[in-house]
Amino acid sequence: MAAEFDTSHVKNIVLLGHAGSGKTALAECLLFEAGLITRRGTIAEKNTVGDYHELEQERGNTIFSKLMHTKWRGYKINIIDTPGYDDFSGEVLSALRVADTGIMLLNAAMGVEVGTDIIWQYTEQFKTPMIFAVNHLDNESADFDATVQEAKQHFGNKITIIQYPLQQGEGFHCIIDVLRMTMYKFKDAGGKPEKLPIPDSEREKADQLHKELIEAVAGNDETLMEKYFEKGELDEDEIKTGMKKAMINHDLFPLFCLSAERNMGCGRLMGFIDNVCPSANEMPAQVSVKGEPVACNAASPVCAFVFKSVSESHVGDLSFLKIFSGTLKTGMELINETTGAYEKINQLYVVEGNKRINVNELSAGDIGATLKLKNTHVNNTLHEKNSHYELQSIAFPPANMSIAISSQKKGEEEKLASALHQLREEDPTIIVEVSPELKQTILHCQGDMHLAVIKWKLLHQYKVDVTFTDPRIPYRETIQTAAEAIYRHKKQSGGAGQFGEVHMRIEPWYENMPDPQGLNVRGREVQELPWGGKLAFYNCIVGGAIDQRFLPSILKGVMEKMQEGPLTGSHVRDIRVSVFDGRMHPVDSNDISFKIAGLMAFKNAFQLSAPQLLEPIEYVEILCPENITGAVIGDLQTRRAIIEGINVEGNFTKVIAKVPLAEMNDYSSALRSLTQGRAKFTKRFFEYAVVPYETQKKLTESYSKLSKEEMVG
Repeated sequence: MAAEFDTSHVKNIVLLGHAGSGKTALAECLLFEAGLITRRGTIAEKNTVGDYHELEQERGNTIFSKLMHTKWRGYKINIIDTPGYDDFSGEVLSALRVADTGIMLLNAAMGVEVGTDIIWQYTEQFKTPMIFAVNHLDNESADFDATVQEAKQHFGNKITIIQYPLQQGEGFHCIIDVLRMTMYKFKDAGGKPEKLPIPDSEREKADQLHKELIEAVAGNDETLMEKYFEKGELDEDEIKTGMKKAMINHDLFPLFCLSAERNMGCGRLMGFIDNVCPSANEMPAQVSVKGEPVACNAASPVCAFVFKSVSESHVGDLSFLKIFSGTLKTGMELINETTGAYEKINQLYVVEGNKRINVNELSAGDIGATLKLKNTHVNNTLHEKNSHYELQSIAFPPANMSIAISSQKKGEEEKLASALHQLREEDPTIIVEVSPELKQTILHCQGDMHLAVIKWKLLHQYKVDVTFTDPRIPYRETIQTAAEAIYRHKKQSGGAGQFGEVHMRIEPWYENMPDPQGLNVRGREVQELPWGGKLAFYNCIVGGAIDQRFLPSILKGVMEKMQEGPLTGSHVRDIRVSVFDGRMHPVDSNDISFKIAGLMAFKNAFQLSAPQLLEPIEYVEILCPENITGAVIGDLQTRRAIIEGINVEGNFTKVIAKVPLAEMNDYSSALRSLTQGRAKFTKRFFEYAVVPYETQKKLTESYSKLSKEEMVG
């Protein structure tokens, strides 16, 4: 059985916007208008096609992207609903990677919110053709003109009005369409509108907006510009053709009016998707990692991209994929270009929220799902045996929050590790790090909301109760002055004994430092340490006081102590060690003797050389509205931050600061609370810097006390 829709009759739409902009309600309307559902669900009643997950119904907002599809006038329209919070940006990015048009919803009562700006950056990255839809026009606080003006300030004058409301607020029921030059009048219950002439009182405004629309379309197409100059007008088909081309080139963003909750304007939007929005084969060809174009052609070899994975109880792993080339059929065996594994496609589905419908094949441009791929993950490319395409991966954002995680019950460590691995498979924005240095499992995620979802899934889906604690800080230890120490290791217990004596000087190390004063350097070794910084190890022994063969053992002892420094048990860095004298015993000297002597000489010298604790400093960038910049800076200053700069970026203020990692543990939730979710931040490691004296004293005393307790225990 052939695919029901060929490539040119498949449209892929992603719904975007800040939380509360009405994406899920719009998805219900689109499905209802196309006849896929007979009754529109609501978030309040917990019965929408999209937000079917128990957690979403509990929280009242979208958390996971959802694939739905419907049929409309000979076209198949795949619809992906996405979350609106930045914590779930991975879901948005994966949806944008496979969509051919985005619909960006704006809340007419709120204007352009920070989530909209964040998502817009992603659409710019993918160059996704975009439609803007001003929703909630029936809200008593709705302001269409202010919302459009804000949108143009944020996203540019490529936004072109297709519709505007005759009135807004509680009286909203008429939309004037300046493409069709028609007024749509809706009943209070919404649905199919009555088509009426534009009132005389609105004619001048509508004519002006119609002219602006034609000029925007013609301005991006020389042929249409010539026709416009000749005729002074373009017909509807010419406008649609020009608009599609301009949308594909990211040169024009049509703007519509909606009340998704009352189903006003949704049918017209659906018609525009059908008539104007590009199919996958009208978009620029995908380019492989090697720079080869992959044409969207059903007759070409199969090339499919996995953009999402979901684990379903009693079923297994469901892999969502887009067919970028060829016709994928059940029974095919494909190669995973990333892993080299062979994968047999046993089942294919089209998806309606939580429903899966079996199909035999999917054509190029279509989106569907398959089950139980053994060695295939998100971002992998599948292709036929004779081709070797690898498509560009989705670049997921770095983590903004880190937390230590452990199972509450003893003996469930393996169960937790397995659950975390599965969560990572579904959500690549989750990073799990088992840190030998910190002796903790560290979970890196996008923020406190993301963390709450992870905890819920671990408890309800994987039946693992977990505890979150602040991660330990990876401090570093170093020294400020030079010091010398002598250590003799002597042990006699019948038979062969142990003997080794080491004379050692240690100094702070820096690039291009002069040779140690008063010592004769006979050999030097400078090595990068695995935890950062350097160790310079100099052989300054004269006259064979210590045999050359024992030097590696001395170095081994030094390195062992550097892994657990004397101050706080943290790694030691940036030190020069010069071994300049010592003693051997012809019988009792051996490797272990000199390893212990080297370790203890280093430890004793370290304590005499003004030891200093260093802490990791993060480079933090916060994007926030101008009116809350003062509050953001004030909070940073309580975190020992150094403000590096305050810049204007678009319509937002960017605050740049260096902040100690020890002060960043709760920053995600604190910033959200401080700004009502209207700011975002990124952070990355910058450098190690000196810890304040009082903090060092406190940390050193705490470590000393703990060490004594462990010795007693």
